[in-house]
Amino acid sequence: MGQTEEDRGDVDVQSLWVEYRANRSIEVRNLLAEYYLPLVRIVTGRLAISLPQHVDRDDLLSSGFFGLLDAIDRYDMDRKNKFETYAGVRVRGAILDYLRSKDWLPVALRQKIRRYEQAVSEVEGTSGRAATNEEIAKKMGVSLEELANIEKKASAATIIPLDDYLRTDTIVETQDGPSERLEKEELKETLASAIERLPEKERRVVELYYYEELTLKEISILMSLSEARISQLHTKAVFRMRGYLARMKASLV
Repeated sequence: MGQTEEDRGDVDVQSLWVEYRANRSIEVRNLLAEYYLPLVRIVTGRLAISLPQHVDRDDLLSSGFFGLLDAIDRYDMDRKNKFETYAGVRVRGAILDYLRSKDWLPVALRQKIRRYEQAVSEVEGTSGRAATNEEIAKKMGVSLEELANIEKKASAATIIPLDDYLRTDTIVETQDGPSERLEKEELKETLASAIERLPEKERRVVELYYYEELTLKEISILMSLSEARISQLHTKAVFRMRGYLARMKASLV
């Protein structure tokens, strides 16, 4: 069981880090893991809320916990960066890696998502602006009603691909070379450009979800829209950004 806030307040976590760096004791590592366990629950909760009901939350927690242990083992106190920030990336990454290892999306849905993404990319690549529902539906050869149904079912699937682009903090933590730092800066600039091109509401959802770390439900309250509508905006934003990033990558090859 995890510690209460009162219990955590009594822990001298800085001393634990000093001791762990000195002897790499499994016992001390476990004490650190116990202290930071609430972080795993928070990250898991944010991911789980956007996933299908059949995805086991306990499996996500277990994967996140192993990500926490990995973060503790790899963390370098001398860098002066906040452990919670570093660990959050590792925990989230471990959970996403677990989800990737499980083929939890039906093949038919995966194919529709691929067609949707391709349609958005082609329309926006040609027009140079955000594609409308009518344009996407026409490109896919489906009705607007069917397009809305595809977007609804695809919402859970979009949580992983965009994180592949947004998990840039790992570059800083694992590599020190100037080329790696330049790569990270270029990626951040490309991401900023992709986000800037989004329609206003979609851009707001992306900023609140990925940077302010609000849940879709919290965003729905803040923007006075239904959670279903926020999910739809999130889905559209992800596919637009993926298309833009893919075109940018292709132009550099």
